[in-house]
Amino acid sequence: MGEPADEKVHPVSESTCFSSSGSSETKEPQIKNQILSCDNEELCYDHGWKAWSQVLASFFLFFNTWGLVIAYGSFQTYYEQQLLVGDSPSTISWIGSIQAFLLLFVGAVTGPLFDAGYTRMLAMGGWFLYSFGLMTTSISTELWQIMLSQVFCIGLGCGMVFVSCVAVLPQYFKRRRDLANGIAALGTGIGGMVYPVMFRQVQLKLGFAWATREKRALVQLSAFKEPAFCLFCIAQFVGFVGLYNVLVYVQPYAIDNGVMSEKLAFYLVAILNASSTVGRILPNYVADFIGPLNIMIPMTLAIGILDFAWVGIHNAAGLIALVVLYGFTAAGFVAVAPIAVMNITTDMRDLARAWGCRLSFALRAH
Repeated sequence: MGEPADEKVHPVSESTCFSSSGSSETKEPQIKNQILSCDNEELCYDHGWKAWSQVLASFFLFFNTWGLVIAYGSFQTYYEQQLLVGDSPSTISWIGSIQAFLLLFVGAVTGPLFDAGYTRMLAMGGWFLYSFGLMTTSISTELWQIMLSQVFCIGLGCGMVFVSCVAVLPQYFKRRRDLANGIAALGTGIGGMVYPVMFRQVQLKLGFAWATREKRALVQLSAFKEPAFCLFCIAQFVGFVGLYNVLVYVQPYAIDNGVMSEKLAFYLVAILNASSTVGRILPNYVADFIGPLNIMIPMTLAIGILDFAWVGIHNAAGLIALVVLYGFTAAGFVAVAPIAVMNITTDMRDLARAWGCRLSFALRAH
């Protein structure tokens, strides 16, 4: 991550001013006392490699954190059928639930640390835990071993680096903030599409082991004094309660109930996450015009309807249609949330801590 655009004021000569592209244009003498500063968002935000490189970096952070977490459905199926056959599906599902819980829980703590300037330390510690967790998961054979490696190491590692994905972009974008966040969040959908297919193919050819190798207040309690922020956190809690049911259980459901062949069922999670890539761009683009909350409301309603509709689906075509629609709506619900937090946060200097507080509320739903 680069340093945010500086706030220096640059004087301009009486005969020349510089455009946002850096070219010079001859002007009349009446601009004698004109100055250009970074208060001009056309010059200091939304433009240039430095700004868009943050989007690229955030994209890969989303890809390797949430992208891996939402691909857990493939792990669930493998654990049920081969590695952990002696444990019940509900017991095995705790692996994915606690992993997502820790990602959000650690985010609540690392937000203030990001604000305090410990970004590089968080990144180094997080990626060490992430890599160590993948390595130890590959040699795990018991439930408790997987809990230590895949749940705690990977979950904690993802949580240490995730907040920076969200908190760094507002320092570089104003008018295109929603679009930039949507492009970055696209990494989740791409990662969620790539990881299940990669895991399945490598696991079949090389086995499971190789498949997994490839000074400020820490809690911003003052944020909860704002009614809008409190209502938003409650809404996030309710939304996250059932958000990942389809993601985790649709693949085992399709196989156990004979809805489709096992070969096709293994691609359901990848199909869901492929549709979520559109859901992370289009809603964020529309949010620039009508506001993020006006996007989240219909997305939340659609998620609830699709959850209940799942009960009446007993054929392959219907189930594929369900996961496509669910991937789009669930991705929209998640991707627009950071923009909503930005809009209701009164002091942008506390954005990371406000986002951490929101994560601490959402994690209780897991």
